[in-house]
Amino acid sequence: MSEVLQFSAAISASSNILRDVLDPACNLAIWERKSHRPFEDLLSGDVRDVRFRAAPLQLRERQHDELASAGYADVAERDELIADVSVLADHYCAILGLAEVEVRLEVVTTNSCRKWHADYVKARLITTYVGSGTQWLCQQDAARMKQGDEPRNINSMSPGNVGIFKGKLATDTPAIHRSPPIDGTGEKRLLLVLNPPEED
Repeated sequence: MSEVLQFSAAISASSNILRDVLDPACNLAIWERKSHRPFEDLLSGDVRDVRFRAAPLQLRERQHDELASAGYADVAERDELIADVSVLADHYCAILGLAEVEVRLEVVTTNSCRKWHADYVKARLITTYVGSGTQWLCQQDAARMKQGDEPRNINSMSPGNVGIFKGKLATDTPAIHRSPPIDGTGEKRLLLVLNPPEED
């Protein structure tokens, strides 16, 4: 099913791994991208969160408008971000058979979503462009958490890595994850979330 299988997580340096999330035995597919463009300069100003819905063919134009309205500077990094979000949305929509996607681009400076949880969706795409990546648990540690014990191993996605997390609407064993605790550290994260629009 994949190059690396950690319990129910499929991990590879190939984007093809994202399709493994469709396998009933897989609840998390992670594309470990080897090259990651830093986007720190985009956060130098007063930027606001972005949230909208669009069809893949309309996504680039909508992003230009939404990012400009949210205070993102008109620099090369913004165009590169728009291009990358569009590519990821194409992958995501093709895998899940979606005609439209809900896009959330958030600047996180607190312990947002700090508790271990599963999302109430079929599957959610998450990538971190700036700052620490999303943390996740293998199924054994997820089972320990369910019994009230602490996890033994906490896995972390690297910046630029792309994960599709299967949620509660798709399986009885959804991917358990959380945002990394950063409150009080001064760290700033730039997080992309793609959802099926009817489920968000």
